Amino acid sequence: MRYVPAYCIREGMVVAKNIYGKSNQLMLKKDTIMNEKYIKSIKNMGYNGIYIEDDISRDIEVVNTISDNLRNTTVNAIKDMFIQDRSIENAKNKTKAIIENYKKVELFKGKVSEIVEEILKSDSLMVNMVDLKYFDDYTYLHSLNVTVLSIAMGIALKLDKDKLFKLGLGAIFHDIGKMFIDKAILLKEGKLNDEELKEYKKHPELGYGYMKKEYNIPITSYIGILEHHERYNGTGYPDQKKGNKISQFGSIIGIADLYDSLSSEKPNMPALLPSEAMELIMGASGRLFDPELVTVFTRKVAPYPVGTCVKLSNNYMGIVVENFEDACLRPKIRVFQNGDINVEPFIVNLKDDFSYMNVIISEVAKM
Repeated sequence: MRYVPAYCIREGMVVAKNIYGKSNQLMLKKDTIMNEKYIKSIKNMGYNGIYIEDDISRDIEVVNTISDNLRNTTVNAIKDMFIQDRSIENAKNKTKAIIENYKKVELFKGKVSEIVEEILKSDSLMVNMVDLKYFDDYTYLHSLNVTVLSIAMGIALKLDKDKLFKLGLGAIFHDIGKMFIDKAILLKEGKLNDEELKEYKKHPELGYGYMKKEYNIPITSYIGILEHHERYNGTGYPDQKKGNKISQFGSIIGIADLYDSLSSEKPNMPALLPSEAMELIMGASGRLFDPELVTVFTRKVAPYPVGTCVKLSNNYMGIVVENFEDACLRPKIRVFQNGDINVEPFIVNLKDDFSYMNVIISEVAKM
């Protein structure tokens, strides 16, 4: 299978993976043949793209980091918590509302434990973050994606299961403070003014204070929420901490948060390609982020996920079939075109084939 951006979907293409709607309902089954109606629905839902099956990609397997069911049920739980918790201030029976939301934390503890277990089973794999995202659910998908990325980094750092669980809890609630920020600020198109930016920057402290007051989660998880916008050179917030003064959880969640934010479609910013987001993270090494953690991140996240069509600097076109932890920008590729001419598919290994040392991926192909 291979990934096709939404604007490149054509009638007759065959769906390779189930596609779900906003309420976890099955929207299109695997093996569905795309028609004009389905294409319109995909675009109206705001999906970035879909996986399709065709002759040049039929034997390429894209492995989910976590199962579709776990992803969808967790996103819905995050959505419910954000919506219900926002109503607490206006609720007549605040005690009852708080008790109900307190119960939800037990649900999240279970979800985080499941995520840890599923990622541990595939810890030899690099994380594929090309998700079938829909625009309206950015906040909730973002919380889940940051959790997955953070736990993957934690596994690479050889954290034990208890620490992975605590890291995951901090990650899944890292943006909970945004429910106290004016929605007009969160959804504003364009740059925030000084006053709006000042208000926005309150969300780590608001989230930390709220979770610490209302919910029973570990102290290290609270700290991860508070410090996920601190930066290695002291330019972050809320406390301008530097270097190793920033907690490990705060540093890990901070990298995961920025990467997923950069590579996700938002009201005020178009999504970058995973490779572009990775390059920005790598460029921030030693400045915004701990260099050791950036190295770990580049070994666990695939800038060019399996199934992605890419164009090489020598004009070859191909599909990524394998990624390498020690060379994230130089995957193994199945070439099927030379310029506009179809060729018998063959493999190019950018990492190990010395005849391609001067060849790089120049762009993600629009096809």
